[in-house]
Order: sequence, then C-alpha cells, then structure tokens
Amino acid sequence: MAQNELLADGEVRREDHEPGRGGLRKFAYEQIEDLLNSGALRPGQLITQRELVEMTGATLGSVRETVPRLEAEGLLVTVPQRGLMVPSLDVSFVRDAYEVRRMIEREAVPHVVERMDDSTVRGFIERLEALQAELESHDGNPPQELIDRIQREDWQTHSTFVRTMPNALVNNIYRVTAIKIRMAVQSRIRVTGRNAARVLSEHAVILQKLAARDVEGTRRALDRHIGNSLEIALGGTVDPND
Repeated sequence: MAQNELLADGEVRREDHEPGRGGLRKFAYEQIEDLLNSGALRPGQLITQRELVEMTGATLGSVRETVPRLEAEGLLVTVPQRGLMVPSLDVSFVRDAYEVRRMIEREAVPHVVERMDDSTVRGFIERLEALQAELESHDGNPPQELIDRIQREDWQTHSTFVRTMPNALVNNIYRVTAIKIRMAVQSRIRVTGRNAARVLSEHAVILQKLAARDVEGTRRALDRHIGNSLEIALGGTVDPND
C-alpha cells in the first residue's frame, strides 16, 4: 500500500527523495479524505497541520499545499490563530445532497451498463458474495474489520459506477458531495453489524440487474438503495424485508 511505503521511510523527508511533489500532495489529500470519510475527523473539530501530519504520515509541506484545495471544496476551514476546522454541516443539507447524489448515480447507470465489462461486474458480484458468506459465518456478531471491508466495498461500488461517466467535473462533484454526506450524518449511515446484511442484499439486486444489462432495473434497485440510505440519514428506519 502507498501509505506503508511512505511510512516505512521513517525520518526520511520524502520531498527530498520523491521525483515529483504531485505524488506527495495526492497522498496527503487522499489520507485526509479518508479521515473525513471514516469519521476520524468530525464536524466542528479543530486540528493543526502538524496533527494532520501525525495522522496521515504525509509531509508537512504536502499537507500545507493540500489545505487550499480542501478549503475550496468546503471540507476544511481555516480558523485564524487556531488552525483548521472541519465544518459543521447542518443535517438539512443532507436532503439536498442526496438529491444531487441520486441524480448523478441515475445518470451513470446507462454508462455502467454499456461500458463495464462482464469480468468487472462478475468481480463485484464475487466480492459481494464472499462478504455475505463471511458475514453469515459470524452469526450476527461480525468483527469490526469485516464491517470496515463491507463499508469500503459499498463506497467503492458507487464511486466506480460514477467514474464510468466521461465527465471529470461531475465525478468530482459526486466525490465531494459524498464526503460531506458522511461528515454530516456519519453515525447514522455507516455500515454496522445490524444493517450490513441489508446493505449487501440491496447491492446484490443492483449487481444482478447490471449483470443482466437491465438499465431500468438497475436504476430501480439503485433508487431503492439510495432512498433507504436517505431515510436513515434523516433519522428514520427501514424495514429490511420491505
């Protein structure tokens, strides 16, 4: 993994040894993005650039260069003489953000159906089936490590679908919107031991329709999945048998 390679250098300053700074900035950005996605950085939290260095394993220079981009995207805010703050996003933002998410993912479906080859679709299905089998083997008490893998697969599936669209601007809007949704309602929409089976089941239907190259069927399955996520994000409940 890229993070292990960077951390393995210990005290070596990577900006003196890396052939270009673009890779360092990319690493710093991706690590901070991961902290926001996972809830390790919480809305309203104050943090310094040096604390971000400790949390990410990135260099101080690359963190400093990454901050303006994070500010422009609304993911961090500079607080004079105090450092950086993760913005507090009102939950009322969530409904609008989900509307954006739904529009983009629905628009992506024809591209996914047309462009994603059978082997890639099969790979998604095989990983999902393996996760379902592993989840069932723990009889209702899955370890956090498994839950984290299910969460990653959930995020990766959706982002891969959107990336099939040949539109870099839309892809970036979707990515930043998804981060902000997670920041605003992290505790509600995360995969847990209680909802993991439902999330995987909903993904299974989406992938089955995709494998059949059924555009409208894939959209309906995706709508149901996103609708359930929105309901939970707004404080409601979802019947797993519905």
